[in-house]
Amino acid sequence: MTLSYLRRSLVFLLLIAISALSLSPGIAQENFEQQREALIEEVAEDLRRSEAILEPTELDPRVLRAMKTVPRHEYVPEKHKHQAYRNRPLPIGYGQTISQPAIVALMTNLLELEPSDKVLEIGTGSGYQAAVLAELVDQVFSIEIVPELAERAARDLKRTGYNNVTTRQGDGYYGWEEQAPFDAIIVTAAADHIPPRLLKQLKPGGRMVIPVGSRFMVQHLVLVKKTEDSDILTEQLLPVQFVPLTGEH
Repeated sequence: MTLSYLRRSLVFLLLIAISALSLSPGIAQENFEQQREALIEEVAEDLRRSEAILEPTELDPRVLRAMKTVPRHEYVPEKHKHQAYRNRPLPIGYGQTISQPAIVALMTNLLELEPSDKVLEIGTGSGYQAAVLAELVDQVFSIEIVPELAERAARDLKRTGYNNVTTRQGDGYYGWEEQAPFDAIIVTAAADHIPPRLLKQLKPGGRMVIPVGSRFMVQHLVLVKKTEDSDILTEQLLPVQFVPLTGEH
């Protein structure tokens, strides 16, 4: 085998590699879109079968459209991107996870959001839930206690164009008093009780969805409704498993 032949072979292989790299983003993007479409259809079917959970709220088509729009793979660590459109939670580092898409759809649906609403999210995590909310409402305020996750989520939300999401690093147990009151509040980590300050920051007529329970006991997803007279009504919906809400409390 001559030296010139080896050189030509190496050049040929290099050109193939460069060509593959230039084509792969488009191919991957198209594949992600197909996977996302299939996932949302699966989620919709799962929730339709869960009529007892959804009553009296029907599944809002806007929620599913929002989830079809948000690129979940953009909020998943590189090594887990190939799993981004599976209906399961995924690790995002620092002992935290990106929530299962079916749970994101359910919790978002239960808030009964209007386009003009202002929403508080406790536990930004990857930023995915905030992005879904941002497709549906005017303003989203999101708090994350882990500094590294707060920084990453803020960067990813801006990069993907969600400029109506405001994030900050801090203890979500105390809410965001400067921006209160909120039309809706969503908590994506489990507390052993409903934080009183979050109840105070919820508007009359507003809704909160929060997992309640400790790490080693059964947690339940709880829907909180604040009446126009500021009475608090709670409804325990279904068993769930979330990472615990952390902080000084």
